[in-house]
Amino acid sequence: MVPGLVTVFLFQFVAIWNNFLLPYIMLSDDEKFPITLGLYTLLEQGANTPALYTLVITGAFLAVFPLVALFLVIQRFWSLDLLSGAVKS
Repeated sequence: MVPGLVTVFLFQFVAIWNNFLLPYIMLSDDEKFPITLGLYTLLEQGANTPALYTLVITGAFLAVFPLVALFLVIQRFWSLDLLSGAVKS
């Protein structure tokens, strides 16, 4: 049952991490924006200042990095439990 719970946890974490619409509607203060919304506002400002594109690309890499790290940490739970179910004893 652990691989299923780990999968649900990972899907839920990614959904919360990439949440865009609810903070966009609810938050009015720019200092409280999550990473995705902050990158969006930087990209909107980048239409007037093209130098912000490199900052947005760097921010996108930094926004994806925790997800990749979490996936690599949780991956061991998938591989151990999936292999243990395939072995007939």
